[in-house]
Amino acid sequence: MGKVRRLLQEGRLAAVRRGDPRVLSVPEAFLVPSHLANPSAPSREATGPDAPEWTVLAALQGTFTLLSDAGFDDEEAVAWLFTHDDLLGATPIEALRTGHKTAVRRQAQALL
Repeated sequence: MGKVRRLLQEGRLAAVRRGDPRVLSVPEAFLVPSHLANPSAPSREATGPDAPEWTVLAALQGTFTLLSDAGFDDEEAVAWLFTHDDLLGATPIEALRTGHKTAVRRQAQALL
């Protein structure tokens, strides 16, 4: 749990409160197999006992920064990432996971 809190403080992750009691939750879509951290340039699948199984999608941190600059809090940023965008033809998180970081960031910049 300490690592997740650090990632939240660093702006590499965002979380929202869900359910009853209101538990802080990180969307599963923010995590990818470690070899897909950068989907536009995937590395070979890491193996071995020290290889992390899952990691945070690399493009999220810059996207969170842009959304924060546009005045979004974490809950609003998460909602935006999961809302279909006609210009992207997908939700922003789907576009990020398929390597379309530039297009997503362009859409986020338009919010400034």
